[in-house]
Amino acid sequence: MLDVAMKRSHLEQMRDYRKRLMVKPQLRNLFLELTLRCNERCMHCGSHCGEVFSDELTVEQYRTFLQQVKEYMSTKGKMLDITGGEPLLRKEFFDIMGAAHELGFSWGMTSNATLIDDSVAKDLKKVGIGTISVSIDGLEQTHDEFRRTPGGYRKAMNGIESLIRYGGLEHVQVTTVVTHKNIGELDELFKIFNDMDIDSWRVINMEPMGRAKEHPELILTKEDYQTMFEFIRNKRMQGEPVTYGCSHYLGMEYEREVRDWYYLCTAGLYTASICANGDIVACLDIERRPEFVQGNVLRDRFSEVWENKFQVFRRDLSDDNEVCSKCDQKEFCHGDAYHSWDFDNNRPQVCFKDILF
Repeated sequence: MLDVAMKRSHLEQMRDYRKRLMVKPQLRNLFLELTLRCNERCMHCGSHCGEVFSDELTVEQYRTFLQQVKEYMSTKGKMLDITGGEPLLRKEFFDIMGAAHELGFSWGMTSNATLIDDSVAKDLKKVGIGTISVSIDGLEQTHDEFRRTPGGYRKAMNGIESLIRYGGLEHVQVTTVVTHKNIGELDELFKIFNDMDIDSWRVINMEPMGRAKEHPELILTKEDYQTMFEFIRNKRMQGEPVTYGCSHYLGMEYEREVRDWYYLCTAGLYTASICANGDIVACLDIERRPEFVQGNVLRDRFSEVWENKFQVFRRDLSDDNEVCSKCDQKEFCHGDAYHSWDFDNNRPQVCFKDILF
């Protein structure tokens, strides 16, 4: 464990860095939500994806938009993060990503991997995929029930094996959403993933958003959270590539212990997203509210929107809540993550004070 004084010094540097980012943001991650359609109906989905209709940009509209980003902002230091829904359900997927690859963009993808076989893995390599994160949310029965997809676990695991054999990726990651039901499966999951040639395992908690609000019985308890973070920390102390996600300030006990660096909600600072219909937002996990739509790529130049808007995200949420504004951790937490903030009641839905510290 790092010394507390050193952690505080690092967090103070992060606080000052965040202040500079609010004035001069640096786009690093640009998410493209290719579709809201999905072949799974996960119990935690924040976007209510499934067999739904969604307006979708055409291949040429994506090409024009990406050309503008390259011309006015360059491709250097920027990563396209491809998501959905299940992005591979977009029938023009390879045309869109082929265009992005031709323009020189680096890109990675989040997928349930159920549509990936050897042939698809080879095609992904041709259009320049660099990284992928595949969702495995428990052992076989748990995963299939959680994602409401019989056979989904087997298909996903086969997809990962195809990616390892033929994808030529820089990084293959597995992401597991931990719930009150599957937390007892972490050790067995580790053994399975440790026998595979994946590069990292991202362990995150189920968030109170989207469909998850319909399943409060799956939200982690205080003891569950402590168990999860101890599991991650112990694996990292053993040199294993297990990490917590970017979400949430964890206090002096766990900051820098369960991920590579310190907490920073990057919405509107490093991160912007293009919804399936072309709307420009910050992080796709944030509640879809009209006031958070900063423009649309069909009528607005993205570079100008990035430079001149997003102000709602370049501030401290803690200023909006009396308890948060008086908290002795607010200079490091800032009100925590935008995606888990209750904007109707101006309060955080997830706060680890009194749980972890």
